[in-house]
Amino acid sequence: MINTAMNNKCPHSEFCGGCSYSGEDYLVSLKNKEGEVRGYFRVKDLDIAPIFQGIVGAEDYLFGYRNKMEYTFGDLVKGGDLQLGMHKKGNFMSIITVDNCLLVPQDFNKILRFTLDFCISRGYTHYNKKSHTGLLRNLIVRRGVRTGELLVDIVTASDEASGDLGFDEEAWKGGLLALKLDEEIVGIMRTINDGIADTVACDEQRILFGRDYYCEEICGLRFKVKVFSFFQINVEAVERLYSEAISLIPDLEGKIVYDLFCGTGTISQIAAKKAEKVIGVEIVEDSVEAARANTELNGINNCEFIQGDVYKVLTRTTESHSQDIKSFPEPDVIILDPPRMGLQTKTVNKVASYGIPEILYISCNPKTLAADIDDFRREGYEPKYLKAYDNFPWTKHVETVVLMSRVEGK
Repeated sequence: MINTAMNNKCPHSEFCGGCSYSGEDYLVSLKNKEGEVRGYFRVKDLDIAPIFQGIVGAEDYLFGYRNKMEYTFGDLVKGGDLQLGMHKKGNFMSIITVDNCLLVPQDFNKILRFTLDFCISRGYTHYNKKSHTGLLRNLIVRRGVRTGELLVDIVTASDEASGDLGFDEEAWKGGLLALKLDEEIVGIMRTINDGIADTVACDEQRILFGRDYYCEEICGLRFKVKVFSFFQINVEAVERLYSEAISLIPDLEGKIVYDLFCGTGTISQIAAKKAEKVIGVEIVEDSVEAARANTELNGINNCEFIQGDVYKVLTRTTESHSQDIKSFPEPDVIILDPPRMGLQTKTVNKVASYGIPEILYISCNPKTLAADIDDFRREGYEPKYLKAYDNFPWTKHVETVVLMSRVEGK
């Protein structure tokens, strides 16, 4: 039975824009998200009523479900006290400390609070986006839900570039390891980033304790996840979504599967249990390396991964990879799981040109999904099944799964 009311309104909701539905009835948020999906398809004159299965609620993981947070150092007002948390709602330059967030485990809040207090006590300054000076940039905390492992990484400027006295790695590490936590820290790192862009980047990574990855388990498979690797935020929810999505494909036995935008290869390995071969394509090199390592970890030998832009790889225009899509047989099934920006029309056209019977599309943005489905319709594909999932309770985000079938004669 779904708990329909948020137990406590988030104490940070006045300033933090992370939870769009903080303090509201949960079932109201579900209804709104379902209406959002319907609305985007309506704008494209796509009638999904006969195929839409509605939205699946979060049920047992309404709180503390996030397994990753990327916090930012800054201030709430110019020259104010040091903050560590999220960007203020409506003001990207301001940061609000979120040490009582309801979407993360309490261990995350404790690690954040300790790190902030430690940096304040040392007089460290945050990186200034305009002057490009200051030491502190980000704090990343990741968690293996099924393994109870924690990974912590502080992102700073180099001591030489920051203008500060230098970050005391040993004292920070010792303080973290002394915290009373529910789960175990298996890795502590410091990432050096002297770039001027306001992004999390890595010029150098130092392992201060343990290892540079944590382990996770999904659908009976084990994964090593590094600090910058893409991995689904809500493990319990995504396991259900992936299992149901893969089950929509009629009989994977003996088929060739292309998993496009494959990330660390989670879907690829699930499909590989039945398929003859799975070829994953992903542009992020770190994710591809993780995908290859994870297939080896799980003893899977019928997956191959190619690092590169999906469109370029499919059209064989890239020359920077030793392994190209042309060396593999053409697909019987294509799985798409693109980022929020969705697909380019040229990518839709290329995918459709294979003329295969079914295409499975997993989306994290219903707006770009509707636009892409509209493009696929012009290429001879019609959606035959559509279902939404609330994998991120209290936020604005919604996941959607669509199975498309080729229409003969179109």
